[in-house]
Amino acid sequence: MSARPPLVYSCSGCSSAAQMANQMALWLDRAGAAEMSCIAGVGGGVAGLVRTAQSGRPILALDGCVLHCVRACLERAGVQPDAHLTLSDHGVRKRKHADFDQAQAQAVYREAVLPAALALGVAGAATVVEAEAEDEDDPQSG
Repeated sequence: MSARPPLVYSCSGCSSAAQMANQMALWLDRAGAAEMSCIAGVGGGVAGLVRTAQSGRPILALDGCVLHCVRACLERAGVQPDAHLTLSDHGVRKRKHADFDQAQAQAVYREAVLPAALALGVAGAATVVEAEAEDEDDPQSG
């Protein structure tokens, strides 16, 4: 188990699938299951952000669709993610000019994204899974 949580990089493009991926990365970050970092900075060659990506910490890459922009940005920096999820593989449709479906986001988060992050070895991660949140937009709530 690593002392620091894995890094998570997400798509954050203009489609509903992209914004869902971004929201899931935020949920992981806020729950302490992963530390979100900036894929735009990695793709843009920002030195400090590239160093973070190349630090050797486990990486979860969340792509919204089959274009795999997150994975491509990491590869450009010479980094392979330890886990890579594509939301469209989990039934998420890419739509323009529309918000993502919250219920679908929570289901995919619980079934695929959170387990992938936890599998990368977060110390104390069991509390993330067991947490009961009162906010119904929180994917941890029942």
